Amino acid sequence: MTQPQRVGTPSRRTILRTAAAGALLVPVGSALAACGSSNPSAASPSLVRNRPVLTHGVSTGEVTSGGALVWARSDRPATMIVETASTESFSGARTLRGPVLTPATDGTGRLRLAGLEPGQVVHYRVTLEGENGARSEPVSGTFTTAPVREGDIRFQWSGDVVGQGWGINPDMGGLTIFSTMADRDPQFFIHSGDAIYADNPVDPTQEQNDGKLYRNITSPAKEQVAQTVDQFRGNYAYNLTDQHFRRFVGSVPQLVQWDDHEVVNNWFPGESLYGQGREGYTEMSVDVLARNGRQAWQEWQPVEVGASDRLYRTISYGPLLDVFLLDMRSYKDPNPDAWSRGNVNGLLGAEQTQWLIDGLRGSRATWKVVANDLPLSIVVGDKNTTPANGPKAMEAVAQGDDGDPLGREIAFARILSETKNVPNVVFLTADVHYTAAISYEPDRASFKDFSPFWEFVAGPLHAGAFPESPLDGTFGAEYEFVHAPTESNVSPAEGFQHFGEVTIDGRTKVLSVELVDASGRTLYRKALEPAR
Repeated sequence: MTQPQRVGTPSRRTILRTAAAGALLVPVGSALAACGSSNPSAASPSLVRNRPVLTHGVSTGEVTSGGALVWARSDRPATMIVETASTESFSGARTLRGPVLTPATDGTGRLRLAGLEPGQVVHYRVTLEGENGARSEPVSGTFTTAPVREGDIRFQWSGDVVGQGWGINPDMGGLTIFSTMADRDPQFFIHSGDAIYADNPVDPTQEQNDGKLYRNITSPAKEQVAQTVDQFRGNYAYNLTDQHFRRFVGSVPQLVQWDDHEVVNNWFPGESLYGQGREGYTEMSVDVLARNGRQAWQEWQPVEVGASDRLYRTISYGPLLDVFLLDMRSYKDPNPDAWSRGNVNGLLGAEQTQWLIDGLRGSRATWKVVANDLPLSIVVGDKNTTPANGPKAMEAVAQGDDGDPLGREIAFARILSETKNVPNVVFLTADVHYTAAISYEPDRASFKDFSPFWEFVAGPLHAGAFPESPLDGTFGAEYEFVHAPTESNVSPAEGFQHFGEVTIDGRTKVLSVELVDASGRTLYRKALEPAR
């Protein structure tokens, strides 16, 4: 395979040192103290030092051929300063002054880097400058800019972090799957949603299915469900206290989606929690929870939202790859409407549906990857909003009826039909807490006006694992591979944690998908030849 051009590729020791810099040595309780936090008891001694502190490492996202978005957080008002260089010695570094990080955004901020060389490893270093001129200790990282020429590509995807109360476990060494992923040196990572579980508190201990006791590192932020902006912020802060997670995000750019647990399980706009028996909630308006959750998501993730305020977007990664990141949450119709015969907008809404059709048809990239944070044909029910009398409410696209498209399937039938002449489209998802490969064939389907394609499922990263769910046959879906437990809510210590990895050969243009477990063992591999 041809190799992408790399300048100053960092050593393993450099990456480890990069991840370890800064606040990895800060105890969890103090690391979660927010800039301007309403909880003064959570404040750490670092808040009264003269020098500002980078509290949660650094990360990058939204990578382009000329740069990336750099994220950081300060414990007090300070200016974000970013240096970039082609080597880890930072000789000849370029320096940019970024925004002032203030309590208005919980001390978080980001700076867009531009003007860098395509397809190169970039070393970056973040320093804070306080109001008194004192500077923080720097924290360094790396990222690879997108290519403009054909060459090998490697990226990963997965989702679901710290779910079902399975938190950072010192007996396991923390969120170790992220170091397994970093070791494989991907050029970017699609985070398919459920980056936090705002609705799942983390207790000091929890019993596993095998009877063993699972120990959690805890924090005030994870003692209750998140309802306020500060509580949502604390969920992101908790995950970033883990050294493996911080190592990964410091060296791998992210393309981040959001799903339900960034707010509350299975939510949709306009929903009320009244009568659902959701433990711990006093705020019953999902729209209020979603507003608070989205604010924290935008503050704590390396993302940028433009004037359109939309989260769905296209990332072009050279001539071989376009990535279409969907938002299957913000425009979602009510879950009880999944059986409707007149639902033409479904999960995506009219504008996003047309955007996806136009984007796929207009793409000149060899491969078109659609990152759908909810699966297309896996049947996922929603017991919270299922009416006492009537059909079962559904969380994802399918409802388990193998007949003609209903509900949200109607919009996807249109998408598949209007893009049936677009070659080399692959769907990647997470959400269901197991890993699988699913083929779609018109010959097996009740709706036949589409071309064959594949959907690959990966996850969870660190959450409860669950048995496989049935498939809806409307689009001719069939499992080709599944790795899932036979019991529900299997802990991360018991296995069944997964991520997916995609490689594109720059010479042959073959796209290969590997489904990988937390140890780095490849469970399944599928090579897809490009249509000529």
